[in-house]
Amino acid sequence: MGRIGNSGIRNALIVLVLSLVSATGKSQTVLPEVFNEGTVKEQMDFIQEKTRIYDNYRAIREDMFQKLKRNTGDSIEAARREIEGLVTERQKQNYLRDSLVAELASLKVDLAGMTKNRNSISFFGMEISKTAYNAVLWTIIAGLFALLATGFIAFRRNRSVTLNTKKEIEELKKEFEAYRKASREAREKMSMAHFNELKKLRGA
Repeated sequence: MGRIGNSGIRNALIVLVLSLVSATGKSQTVLPEVFNEGTVKEQMDFIQEKTRIYDNYRAIREDMFQKLKRNTGDSIEAARREIEGLVTERQKQNYLRDSLVAELASLKVDLAGMTKNRNSISFFGMEISKTAYNAVLWTIIAGLFALLATGFIAFRRNRSVTLNTKKEIEELKKEFEAYRKASREAREKMSMAHFNELKKLRGA
């Protein structure tokens, strides 16, 4: 009877210990929510708060450690991918910036050329500024106008001289015609008088 009692008590203790161990194992497999939802810093803070230090060693559950390790690796990998993405994006931005700078330089060159072409004119194969071109053009126009005015004045003067000369010639013609007529009449009169004198002399 005593043996049976001791054996039963021992078996009961073994079952109790196994139950406690099993319960403890089950409770250890369930991780706190912070390891699934929290950041790495929050997980570190949780471990710091919930674990104790023994002889400068901190006891951490293996499943928590492995989970924290995986989460840390995942965070590092995500950060690495983000950094690579940012580096790639920066390279794209640098390429775009260089392209825009090159395009801006090209546009400045084109604008300078257009401004130069707008402010200059090809004159006998030479590029001269519009100001100089306008000065030369107006000088030529002024010279032509001066020549035209001089020619007009000379034409009027020559016309006046021509008219006066023509008038004088007409007057001289008239005077010459009158003189010739008068000379002819005088010559006829002299001939007639001479003829009459001859007749008189013959009759005498």
